[in-house]
Amino acid sequence: MANKLVRGSLIIFIGNIIFRIGGYLYRFLMATLLGPANNGILGTTMSVQGIFQTLASGGLPPAISKYIAEYEAVEDHNMARQTIYTALKIMVFLGLVLGFLMIFVIAPLLANNFMGKPEVQVPLQIIGLITPFSVVLGAFRGAFQGVYKMEYIVYTRAIEQLAMILFATAFVLIGFSVIGALWGTVIGYALAALSSVVIFKFYMPKYIPKPTGDFKFPFREELKLAGMLVKFSIPVIITAIAEMLIYNICTLIMGRFLSLESIGFFTAADPIARLPLMISISVATTILPASSEAFKLKDISALQKYVGESYKLSLLFVVPMCIGLALFSVPILRLLYFQIPAYAAGAPALAILSVGMTFYSIFAISTSIIQGIGNPRIPMYILIFGSIVTAVLCWIFAPILGIAGGAAATTIACFLMMIPCIYFVFKLTKTKPPTKSVVKILSATAIMGIVGLLIPKNTILLFPGIIICMIVYFFALILVRFFTKEDIETLRGYSSKLGPLSKFVNKLLSFVEKIEFRNK
Repeated sequence: MANKLVRGSLIIFIGNIIFRIGGYLYRFLMATLLGPANNGILGTTMSVQGIFQTLASGGLPPAISKYIAEYEAVEDHNMARQTIYTALKIMVFLGLVLGFLMIFVIAPLLANNFMGKPEVQVPLQIIGLITPFSVVLGAFRGAFQGVYKMEYIVYTRAIEQLAMILFATAFVLIGFSVIGALWGTVIGYALAALSSVVIFKFYMPKYIPKPTGDFKFPFREELKLAGMLVKFSIPVIITAIAEMLIYNICTLIMGRFLSLESIGFFTAADPIARLPLMISISVATTILPASSEAFKLKDISALQKYVGESYKLSLLFVVPMCIGLALFSVPILRLLYFQIPAYAAGAPALAILSVGMTFYSIFAISTSIIQGIGNPRIPMYILIFGSIVTAVLCWIFAPILGIAGGAAATTIACFLMMIPCIYFVFKLTKTKPPTKSVVKILSATAIMGIVGLLIPKNTILLFPGIIICMIVYFFALILVRFFTKEDIETLRGYSSKLGPLSKFVNKLLSFVEKIEFRNK
């Protein structure tokens, strides 16, 4: 079991990094090829798409994974397969109904009545064509996860993303603009759904054998199974929708008050601001099983150590990254979108969102800890609260401050979500906050920030400026005596895995050790 978990987690982790990069590549290509106004249409459509696909899945993929794993544990292969078939029926029904509603009801209402932008209607209607494919894909991915075949999930995601990037880019270059980009997305999901069916048919029988000839499943029993799946999925779907709203609600609300060009600037800045989340989400993914195990074993000292180290490790990298993005927001946008300099208008949103991602990073880690110790409803309630706050603040700020108002709404909401989550973590785990480490990280970041403010903000000095800030931050950490002997030994252990860089890292650590502990 341990080998399965480690192997599966590693595959998903590597896949997430690759596909996040692919997602950024798609956003950058579309932003460059479409221009600000059309990118605003695409960004608005993608925000609705994320929320809508989550609704259509009904929170069932995790339920499929859970019950397949349980049935396979007792070698009840018939019920494992029946779980997939029953869930698939529910999801296809939801997908078709919601797809129909999106095409004929929701898209016209959103485009014409809520946003007052008729040009968004057809792109929104195309979402209705994506939904049936996405729910089939979600169902089979849940099945793959249930038998720990994470590589199958990665294969289908690779097909989805590659097809989406290739077809969307080709269609836009041909001249189909936003409609072409979205048809590329439809093809990507369709091919991925087809690949999931092929994998399930030809490869999954090795792990979930086909039903025996005498297996019968009465309709009444299927209704019970469906009820069990839906009951499990309700808190999952609520949490997922709330999280999607945190990410996307501002884009929709700004669509009511601002021009599509402004939305295009915002959607160009948003994925860049979320880059530091790659670190915090990786830490969060690791801390969940670790905290769960320590809590189960009642090893309070280990649990408290995990909690303190997770915050310390994440903040050590996330805080300077977020501040660096805020400081260099203008040259970063000018460099990334060098063909369309107008995207630099998204710099205020990027700067504000980057600060918000510091708060969201802490929230994400806190959520994993709380879930790990058996309290999944607490983050759900906080996410619901955060999504409501985001919507209300965006409605107030966007007409006054433009895209900076939308970014401010998200940042304030992230801060308000972070506070109660931290409170519950320290209360439930009885851990003392790592106050000294946090203060030292913030102090070192402040020193770096002061130096960064003095560097001219142009594309020529962007990379030299980033390098200077990294060096300043490193020496500032030494100045505030951040590193402990345990930190040095831990980093030295990791350095052996860095190949040719290991000697350089060891010399650097020896230098830090000499400076830090010369008077101790």
